[in-house]
Amino acid sequence: MADDMAPVRIGILGMGTVGQGTVRVLKRNAEEISRRVGRELRVVHAAVRNPTRLEGLGLDARISSDPWAVVRDPEVDVIVEVMGGQEPALSLLMAAVAAGKHVVTANKALLAEHGNEIFAAAQARGVMVAFEAAVAGAIPIIKAIREGLAGNRIQWLAGIINGTSNYILSQMFREGWDFQQALAEAQRLGYAEADPGLDVDGGDAAHKITLMASIAFGIPVDFAHCHVEGIRALERTDVVYAAELGYRIKLLGIARRRADGVELRVHPTLIPHSHLLANVEGPFNAILVESDAAGQSLYYGRGAGGDPTASAVVADLVDVARTMTADPSNRVPHLAFQPDAMSALPLLPMAEVESAYYLRIHAHNRAGVLAQVATMLAEYEISIEALVQKETPEADSVPIVLLLHRCREGDLEQAIARIEALPVVVQPVLRLRVESLAEG
Repeated sequence: MADDMAPVRIGILGMGTVGQGTVRVLKRNAEEISRRVGRELRVVHAAVRNPTRLEGLGLDARISSDPWAVVRDPEVDVIVEVMGGQEPALSLLMAAVAAGKHVVTANKALLAEHGNEIFAAAQARGVMVAFEAAVAGAIPIIKAIREGLAGNRIQWLAGIINGTSNYILSQMFREGWDFQQALAEAQRLGYAEADPGLDVDGGDAAHKITLMASIAFGIPVDFAHCHVEGIRALERTDVVYAAELGYRIKLLGIARRRADGVELRVHPTLIPHSHLLANVEGPFNAILVESDAAGQSLYYGRGAGGDPTASAVVADLVDVARTMTADPSNRVPHLAFQPDAMSALPLLPMAEVESAYYLRIHAHNRAGVLAQVATMLAEYEISIEALVQKETPEADSVPIVLLLHRCREGDLEQAIARIEALPVVVQPVLRLRVESLAEG
């Protein structure tokens, strides 16, 4: 390991958008960074499959096509993993930890699914695994929760943490587009991948909220039990109806502490149109955190992209460099709480979640349909707060939109099953949750 004032020697795995951004930020702000750290941060080895990606970067480092060469390089102190995917990223990261190298990663999926194993190995070896870039790009939400709010008991957090879905929903609202139109435009602009499933089906946001929940509540990483819904089922009319009722639809990741456990969920959500989160547009991210002493705090910024994500990678490198010579027992724990003090609070099933709800029911244009629906809801003690139904006498089927008061999700699911069994109902009922996000 390098001595105290020698440069921190960095090896980068992956030279895509984030890897290149990391090199650019390190070069552009080299003097500022060294003033903060007290030593130079120097890239000495990089793994890249296509060397042409390095043209114009001015990278003065060894270049390898094999990422294992970087991990095994004795001249590398810190590994930056920005290659993505599960394997070989997991094996490479674990090998780096076993070799006593600190790790900085932007790989949210890897940490959400293997974080407990990775953090335990790092703790045992006395090295750091830093992952600010894995959650919300340039927004320093991990540091805010883990350190800035360390004196607080966090009650809940809710975030717009996927820029692709937020761009699509923004365009559906502002331009009146349907989902497919907005998705196509997102792909044309580079906000969405050719295969957008991880973004629009909620998986990306679920990886992020899983990590944030662990840090907020001191619970093990448990992605497998996060409830996940995406935005594919939304129609343009849902955006219109929500607006008529005074709401905007956003894909939210929500983690909430309760006495009996933790809610961990990702789904489209109606938010009051005047709320700050409702007005986060395009590819931007925002996370709202409520804690006992600080109250509500909002963190906003660019959640993806080369330089914004690289900003978080470099911030992690600065943190690592500052603590490389510190006693490992005095470092900030990976998941904010000491490893032997993690909580046994369980993740709660969605049936136990309580919320207000938006329902869209497509039914034949017959007299008495609404009365039947209201009767079935009442049998489960679910009451209707508001109704939207367009008068279209000539249509064979019409949408009935209901806003429901708070109720238990398990009860609502039973009611929906009975509603869908009615002969007059012509397609599955769309159910969206409604969150006030009010303080207190």
